Amino acid sequence: MNFETITDPLLAVDEFRRRAEASGQALPDAMTLATVGLDGRPKARVVLFKGREGRGVRFFSNYRSEKAKELEAHPFAALCIHHPALQLQARIEGKVRLLSAATSDRYFATRPRESQIGAWASRQSEELASRQELDAAYDEEEARFEGCPVPRPAHWGGFALLADSVELWVGQGGRMHDRARYRFDGMHWVCSRLFP
Repeated sequence: MNFETITDPLLAVDEFRRRAEASGQALPDAMTLATVGLDGRPKARVVLFKGREGRGVRFFSNYRSEKAKELEAHPFAALCIHHPALQLQARIEGKVRLLSAATSDRYFATRPRESQIGAWASRQSEELASRQELDAAYDEEEARFEGCPVPRPAHWGGFALLADSVELWVGQGGRMHDRARYRFDGMHWVCSRLFP
């Protein structure tokens, strides 16, 4: 891959995802989100890519979740997007901010109704006594919204990670992989090749 000709590494990340979708890869939008825990320890989980605007990579979650509390306390995070069958990986780092309520409303309206109800029923990351407790909470919310649209809960919405560092990795034979890091200098992306 000719890394030096790439003026925006996030366009390459988009291309990686398109290739993964075209190949039939399961969950081509999955990405690992790493945060700093409230205890100072690293935390990681898989979230779904939900679009990009400029340097802002979007994902959505419950604002009361463990990840949201971590991002509020330490608003920097890292994403890792790996497409193993294609030998492609991207690592993205930057500051995280909340998306607007209007943007969150628009996305929430596109979700399946079951997922909308689930956003009301789940107290994400809190301890749960049993599966029956979760099912009962879901049934209660389903009955509450029967016959009407499900609004977005105020405790649920979007985040954007504003990329200031992107690393691209393309697998090659003999472990002689192509690897480059791009840093945003405030105006442009600056590329540095890295040993694999």
